Amino acid sequence: MSTKLNILIVDDEHSMRDFLESSLASRFRVFTAKDGFEGLEILKREKIDLMLSDVQMPVRGGLDLLADIKSQLDYSPVVIMMTAFGTIEGAVEATRNGASDYLTKPFGLDQLNHVLNKCLEHEKLVTENQSLRQNISTKSEKNGLLGNNHLMVKLREKIAMVADSKGTVMLQGESGTGKEVVAQAIHYSGPRRNQPFIRLNCAAIPESLLESELFGYERGAFTGALATTKGKFELADGGTLLLDEISEMPFAMQAKLLRVLQEKEFMRLGSKDTTKADVRIIATTNRNLQEEIKVRNFREDLYFRLNVIPINVIPLRQRKDDVPLLANHFCQIFCAENNKNLLTINENAMRQLVAMDWPGNVRQLMNVIERAVILCHGSEITAESFGLSDEMDGTAEVSQLDSDMTLRDMERELILRKLTRTQGNRTLAANELGISVRTLRNKLNLYTDQGVEIPG
Repeated sequence: MSTKLNILIVDDEHSMRDFLESSLASRFRVFTAKDGFEGLEILKREKIDLMLSDVQMPVRGGLDLLADIKSQLDYSPVVIMMTAFGTIEGAVEATRNGASDYLTKPFGLDQLNHVLNKCLEHEKLVTENQSLRQNISTKSEKNGLLGNNHLMVKLREKIAMVADSKGTVMLQGESGTGKEVVAQAIHYSGPRRNQPFIRLNCAAIPESLLESELFGYERGAFTGALATTKGKFELADGGTLLLDEISEMPFAMQAKLLRVLQEKEFMRLGSKDTTKADVRIIATTNRNLQEEIKVRNFREDLYFRLNVIPINVIPLRQRKDDVPLLANHFCQIFCAENNKNLLTINENAMRQLVAMDWPGNVRQLMNVIERAVILCHGSEITAESFGLSDEMDGTAEVSQLDSDMTLRDMERELILRKLTRTQGNRTLAANELGISVRTLRNKLNLYTDQGVEIPG
């Protein structure tokens, strides 16, 4: 059973305190105070997670209470200011001094909950970033930056070289190679390490929502916009914004992103004012962007803007000498996570791991080792513990392609075979190929134009 968060309501109006207390009692453990003095005493006595405070009160107003929190408390609750329409300037000043947001009276329950959820989500993001900073070394090793292969040594050297720069980084590599981990290593090794690291998966956000996710929106900008909301650019101000799977960004949205990268400013949806943001961009892709440019899926000018510092994250099959090291490392981690005595991987099982081509790269190896640790009953992991039939099937499918084919021909043949195998199910085929349905659809449209018969 989850413990409720503590919320403090500070307002001199008895009716407002009662309204908020009754509205929030189901979600929070509610404390109330009629002025800043009483509120500060509660803040000292209780660990308050979230505070709603009126700006103007006859005795010790909200701005004074905010200053008291900074000077007298050893922790910082999330603060939301409440203000009447004519005193918004005070709430804006409060946000400059540490308040997370403000509400203009009168406000409804939907608007209240929206602002509360937004602020709590942002606080969660900040906490996760702090945790990530503390554990970046362990996390990097767990996800595959560990390795003695000369290509991995060069990768780590390049990360160290670019970490202190402001240049935009383009991380290219297959799915599962650890591109996000490389991005985290660049951020947390550089001067922005104490600032936010924000990630946006361009393939996971519907096209209609992507602009608001990136740039934010004003209250009333569209149906359901109940309060002004910061976008990823604004949240990442001073830090790093990771644009994951940039190749899946819609073509029209790419032009808007390019303008923001060039001007270093943007406008929230529904706003006429520009907002500046100091953000370092790191983009990732598992696609060949130069090929995507040829078929007009990706803007060439955006490619040049993003590809200032290109880094290729190598597939596992190109550093098979690291497989034993990674396998044993993952084995130690998952034994500890599952409260098991340390297991060993026998010689025959290790030979099988090294022999595989690992189309899913380090992520696939990690999953295989986790499964083996969980299913192993003895003290030794054998080849049978891996359950590699499905993975080997995928490797065989690739290896059966004609070695005389061009890379483009091999890609087309593999896509068509996947469609045949999935009986024309494009969603399933795209998942197995590690690409988005949109990318698959664009490829199939190209093949159709070339007169190729599409299965299903």
